[in-house]
Amino acid sequence: MLIDLMCKRLGYVFFLAGAVLLAGCGGGSDRVVATYAVTVTNASANQPLSPPAVVIHREGYDGWTAGSSASTGLEKLAEGGDAADFITEANLNGNVEATKSGSGVVAPGASTLIKLTAPYFSDLRLTLASMLVNTNDAFIGVNGVVISGLGINESTTFYARIYDAGTENNLETAATVPGPAGGGEGFNAARTDYGFVAIHGGTVTGDDGLTTSALNETHRYVGPVAKITVVRVS
Repeated sequence: MLIDLMCKRLGYVFFLAGAVLLAGCGGGSDRVVATYAVTVTNASANQPLSPPAVVIHREGYDGWTAGSSASTGLEKLAEGGDAADFITEANLNGNVEATKSGSGVVAPGASTLIKLTAPYFSDLRLTLASMLVNTNDAFIGVNGVVISGLGINESTTFYARIYDAGTENNLETAATVPGPAGGGEGFNAARTDYGFVAIHGGTVTGDDGLTTSALNETHRYVGPVAKITVVRVS
């Protein structure tokens, strides 16, 4: 009887020790989480940015690939500023840990702050995209930049490239530019451009002699038009 009781107690001790060991391995709810504050600043002269789409993920997700066709979600974002399908596509990828869209248009000279919390991984990355609304299908973005090296209260800054989604001809007419400069059509499912994502060649504008363009010199851009600052806050 005494031996049986001792064995039961020893078994209970081993059970508790095993539970503590498992908890210390980072499984389940004990995984470290990190919160990141992402600030997008519009440095353009006259190119409002659509509400930015932000994705925190591990290696294995790409918002786009230069030289390849844009997804439908990216097409809708780049042509009409609607990030909903881009976010939905991201959430279907098993390497995506958190997604969020900005709450409004970011005017020239203004900034917007977006906070996301995600499980911490050693290869945690950030992808962000936003349309230049006074264009046909231009968008700014960073794609898979590493943020996992940030300690708490540390920050890093990126200057977003300007891409052409390759889904709509850059006519710049009032009928095809959805922003304040044109007020025309946004997303159109028909793809009329060269068909792949590339670095944008820039606007031409009416001031350059393109008489049909709804854009002028203020809508041009030279170099980056968006600064992205990421701070790990916890």
